[in-house]
Amino acid sequence: MTITVTATRISPSPDMLGESPIWDDRLGRLYWVDGVSCLVRYLDYATDRVGEVKVPSIIGSLALCQESGRLIVGLADGIYLLSIADGTLEPVYVPEPVNERVRFNDGKVDRQGRFLCGTMGVFAEPEGTLIRVSGDGEAECLATGIRISNSVCFSPSGDTFYFADSLDRAIRAYHYSPEREPLTEPRIHVDTRPYHSGPDGATVDSEGCIWVSLVQAGKIGRFTPEGKLDRLVEAPVDMPSCVTFGGPDMSILFMTTIKDSGSGRAISRHPYGGYLFALEGLGVTGIPEPLYG
Repeated sequence: MTITVTATRISPSPDMLGESPIWDDRLGRLYWVDGVSCLVRYLDYATDRVGEVKVPSIIGSLALCQESGRLIVGLADGIYLLSIADGTLEPVYVPEPVNERVRFNDGKVDRQGRFLCGTMGVFAEPEGTLIRVSGDGEAECLATGIRISNSVCFSPSGDTFYFADSLDRAIRAYHYSPEREPLTEPRIHVDTRPYHSGPDGATVDSEGCIWVSLVQAGKIGRFTPEGKLDRLVEAPVDMPSCVTFGGPDMSILFMTTIKDSGSGRAISRHPYGGYLFALEGLGVTGIPEPLYG
């Protein structure tokens, strides 16, 4: 079914490539990135105070750390710890030699506190990988041959891992072990071809349903743990890129959007393309994201 919700534009200015929103319930703060502008941005929800931190390259994703005030981020060439206070970076995993044909993209922390981040081909070549980094900085490669890594998220129990190569137009589900084990053979969880879009950023709610940005369709889809479409939400702009739950009771779905991705593949025609939105009235809640470390 298609439903209508209340959507409020909450950022003071647009992003070029808004991505990777995440709610920090310790601070009542929402973080997100403007990828091609090389910015980490944040909004203190109670006061509407906004801030940003410049990083030295394109940034694909971020996640919370156990130490409040630090984030783990996927920059173009590797994974780093970022201090929000002064912008300093500490390398966690930087592959050698640097492959300039790929960059790090979507990432999330699993229920064991490890950061999973996928790379993508700069020109969508199948040279991307999926990397998992533990709290002690040890890294392992879980998958190769990826063109555009996206839709990284986990079921509430942590035993199912969702992941997509966006150009395949499908979200895959893997049985996920809490131990350091390889990924299992996946199953197709959601085929997004009927919705005329590849999957972009995704999150899960407290009922185990996955919410995914259908960027080319201008919609957000909610799919059950069995992969069935539960509802479609019309986005307030034409290119929603990623979603996360947050707010005081975890009932707000925050949504980043695209103005111009910089690649020529995604350029909004909407006057509010690139802004951050808050979607309310969904009738479901999310769960706090795990902390790295």
